Amino acid sequence: MPAGSKRDPLLAKAKPISDGGSASGPQSWAGFVFGTGGEGHSCPGAGSGLEQGASGTPGCSPRLQGVPAPAGCATGWLPQAASARTDVRDCSTDPPYLPPTATNTTARLAALRDIMRAHGVHAYIVPSTDAHMSEYIAERDSRLGWLTGFTGSAGTGVVTQDKAALWTDSRYWTQAERQLDCNWELQRTTWIESIGLWILEAVPAGGNISLDPFLFSIDTWNSYSRALHGSGRTLLPIETNLVDQVWGDQRPPPASGEIYSLPEAFTGSSWQDKVAGIRQQMEQHVRHPTAVLLSGLEETAWLFNLRGDDIPYNPVFYSYTLLTHTSISLFVDKARLSAAARQSLRAGCPGPLCVELQEYGQARAYLHRYAQGNVTVWLGTEYTTYGLYGVIPQEKLLEDSYSPVMLAKAVKNAKEQELLRAAHVRDAVAVIQYLTWLEKTVPQGQVDEFSGAQHIDRLRQAQEHSRGPSFQSISASGLNAALAHYSPSNGSSRKLSVDEMYLSDTGGQYLDGTTDITRTVHWGVPTPLQKEAYTRVLMGNIDLSRLVFPPNTAGRTVESFARRALWDVGLNYGHGTGHGIGNFLSVHEWPVGFQSNNVPLAAGMFTSIEPGYYRDGEFGIRIEDVALVVEAQTEHQSGEKPFLTFEVVSLVPYDRNLIDLKLLSPEQIRYLNAYYKTIRARVGPELQRQRLEEAYRWLQRSTEPFPLGRAAAATATLGTLALASLLSALLTGLQA
Repeated sequence: MPAGSKRDPLLAKAKPISDGGSASGPQSWAGFVFGTGGEGHSCPGAGSGLEQGASGTPGCSPRLQGVPAPAGCATGWLPQAASARTDVRDCSTDPPYLPPTATNTTARLAALRDIMRAHGVHAYIVPSTDAHMSEYIAERDSRLGWLTGFTGSAGTGVVTQDKAALWTDSRYWTQAERQLDCNWELQRTTWIESIGLWILEAVPAGGNISLDPFLFSIDTWNSYSRALHGSGRTLLPIETNLVDQVWGDQRPPPASGEIYSLPEAFTGSSWQDKVAGIRQQMEQHVRHPTAVLLSGLEETAWLFNLRGDDIPYNPVFYSYTLLTHTSISLFVDKARLSAAARQSLRAGCPGPLCVELQEYGQARAYLHRYAQGNVTVWLGTEYTTYGLYGVIPQEKLLEDSYSPVMLAKAVKNAKEQELLRAAHVRDAVAVIQYLTWLEKTVPQGQVDEFSGAQHIDRLRQAQEHSRGPSFQSISASGLNAALAHYSPSNGSSRKLSVDEMYLSDTGGQYLDGTTDITRTVHWGVPTPLQKEAYTRVLMGNIDLSRLVFPPNTAGRTVESFARRALWDVGLNYGHGTGHGIGNFLSVHEWPVGFQSNNVPLAAGMFTSIEPGYYRDGEFGIRIEDVALVVEAQTEHQSGEKPFLTFEVVSLVPYDRNLIDLKLLSPEQIRYLNAYYKTIRARVGPELQRQRLEEAYRWLQRSTEPFPLGRAAAATATLGTLALASLLSALLTGLQA
């Protein structure tokens, strides 16, 4: 699935630009990049290139190589035919046109503005996250979605007495035009027209700009503070959430499901060993912190081998943890702990491995009392809210972007790696069953996007250790596939057709791992552009997957390899290239990935690799695999540590109907053939074990080796040299 904040790679949390970032001047005033992957992921590149040509020519779109550009269009672009869109809003007409998917927000905005006046607030900022900086949130925390009608995973809204605006990244522009009414301005930018500049223009000097400090990270708060500094406006935190006051009794109730222990067979190590490892890091740190504060929900779930269902698709629960050398305080709804979970946590009592259970709502007060002593609190700024951060004196803080638990969780040990590999074999069985079923039923006109999504979810549910999908399935046909995060509903769903591209981005939660895979298919005759674009997306996937790179290389350094084949002909995509993934945790797991704020790649990390191409109003392509970072087998070794590469653990073949072999180099074809041999060896026996003979025959047909033709051979040397040259330039730039 595209990461974003997802922080996206196609992910989606607002992420601050570092002081050394590429934004400059007024563009960086508010200090934000939206998207992630994870969306905390920024969206690199120039976007999808859908709205305008390479030189900014409106109405022009990418062309194939060898086709001259007509007058009025930049080189490499063709004019787009004008067409009336009925699926998006049109606020220029009188009365405005709103599609049925738009939400009427007039009454909600009026009520919010009444409360703002009562508090003396001139602008109120509403984020898309919760008190733990989660990418995915519970319905109860979906304040931005309720207020605006926009359901994308990344965004920020600002409301004044006479204006309302929503900022989101390019993954969600069309979705926002479908869901917003005309009370809202859509800001189609993340850098150029920053939130800070908009606020300065909308709110006169002397005004108060307010937010809930428990919904904004430390860095985000600091970015707003810098944007307003010296402007005569005041940044005023209000701990009572104003949207919650408007929402009132209609707000969904708190989570009430059981918090349970993960069976030992599905854990990489005991929670006691994990605690010992974190305490060892505390002792070895030059600052010798006395405590580690955990605010991210994945952190506590991973540390104690506990799971819950407080957030859809994510097996986590609301909690905080304060870990010291001699005590462990877990802030949670104690009544929801299963008997086995409670027994596990209290097994070390009394003693330093005894977990003291505290009420979830008491975390801030407890931390305030602890901070009065001679202490140093180690925390990760990416997941700690300003509301918690503010109770610790500055001199008693040890700040890193990510806590030691977040970093430890990112590197899977040998057992965790095997668990994830096993989950991907069974997941491949479900996806292959699905593709087999689609190939048979789509020509009969029996499948739409929604019924397709339901079917793949059922197929996964039938697999051993399944615990449901890892996100809402993206099942998109034709023009809907141009929306990177489109999900169908029962009331609005296109029928799948042999004449259109179909994109399926789905994933599963299993006790032994989390999966995420995207396959794009066409059952008829694809256009030359569709076939070339698909092949170039596949080339990017292969080029990054087979790359060998030095240890301690940042993902952003090698990310361009996934784009090179597209860039060669002026194509691109507007989301990140990959995101980390958990062991029965989040499908977008930070801090792994290819964004500027991800940590360097290391052996044991899992990441998705997912280039794409999207042509607005027509089709979308994405190919996504999950890969494990492993040590490479190289002829030479230039340092103490071996070079690294990727082992792809997703095991589903690509659509042969969309591959133009003439564009592939011999190395790329050899890689495909070796990959298909692995799929046959690992998934074939499992299909036979489950007696899925039809799916097994489909797999055999779909993984036939590709021939090494003459056309491909002609491109071999040039392609190899180009890749080597690009890596050399990227690494040189990083070292400089």
